Amino acid sequence: MLLIRPIRQSDYPVLMQIAVESGAGFTSLPVNEQKLQAKIARSEQSFATAVETMGDQGYVFVLEDTSTGEIVGTSGIEASVGLENPLYHFHKSTVVHHSKELDVFKQVEVLTMCNDYTGVSEICTLFLREPYRQGLNGRFLSKVRFLFMAEHPKRFSKMVIAEMRGVADDSGLPPFWKWLQSYFFSIDFPTADYMIGVGNKGFIADLMPRHPIYVSLLPESAQQVIGEVHENTKPALALLENEGFFHRGYVDLFDGGPTVECQLKQIKSVRNSHKIKVLVAPVEGNATLAVCNTQTANFRAVFSKNAALNDNHELVISPDLAEALMVSNGDFVRYLSLEKAVK
Repeated sequence: MLLIRPIRQSDYPVLMQIAVESGAGFTSLPVNEQKLQAKIARSEQSFATAVETMGDQGYVFVLEDTSTGEIVGTSGIEASVGLENPLYHFHKSTVVHHSKELDVFKQVEVLTMCNDYTGVSEICTLFLREPYRQGLNGRFLSKVRFLFMAEHPKRFSKMVIAEMRGVADDSGLPPFWKWLQSYFFSIDFPTADYMIGVGNKGFIADLMPRHPIYVSLLPESAQQVIGEVHENTKPALALLENEGFFHRGYVDLFDGGPTVECQLKQIKSVRNSHKIKVLVAPVEGNATLAVCNTQTANFRAVFSKNAALNDNHELVISPDLAEALMVSNGDFVRYLSLEKAVK
């Protein structure tokens, strides 16, 4: 069985391994012992603290194969970004150059650095290890965040964003970064990426261009990747677009990858999830359901066909699922279908 639960300190070794496997561009998991240990400690505190309004909380989930005890994936939520460390983006917009006297009307795209997403919630840290990238595993790992947010909406902003990894060449360097480095920076991409991951963002304000940048003046290679995602990120983007997330012109400063957004209450998995009492009994359903308990520090989530609705408006779950979820007869759970056909 694959089980999702909050991360704990004993998971540090595998979290470091996942940070290494994820590579450059995955800034939410820097290869830095101090930062990863702090990330785990902050997550443990966030899950354990009673929260009435969103603040500087961060929640990290791990996907565990209960048959082996191996951690095979991660997923996370930042309750409110940009409060402790600035969150920068480029916003791509259109300006008009118009001269009635010369009969000239020209629309041009510009990139402007901004902090427009300060205070919103962010889903992040989604990584599934290679052997498990099959079936419904990735979908479950992504959607579990929405089950948690649906159950605990006071902990999060009304707006949710996701920063998507941008295009990189065969050597792992983003074409978008190359022009930026040549004009404004003297450090390489892995160094800049690492500094952002560990929270050292002061150099951005110091070195980034302070005025709008005309897109047409950039190298063609940089222009072509603005708002485009890395090949490995396309499945994750497709999942989010199906949830209702959309791109409104905000892109990453270094790789040009898009940031997508959606109102929390409009996210499809939030709208389609249901809270219900459970009945523990042998059962075999027709649809694969993701099911979570309603707790925080002891949050648990699984997916299985061993769950189905009965005529009494209860969710019947098998004893092994009940044990994994830490629930008994009459307890409440939240469930969501993982079937593609569900709208």
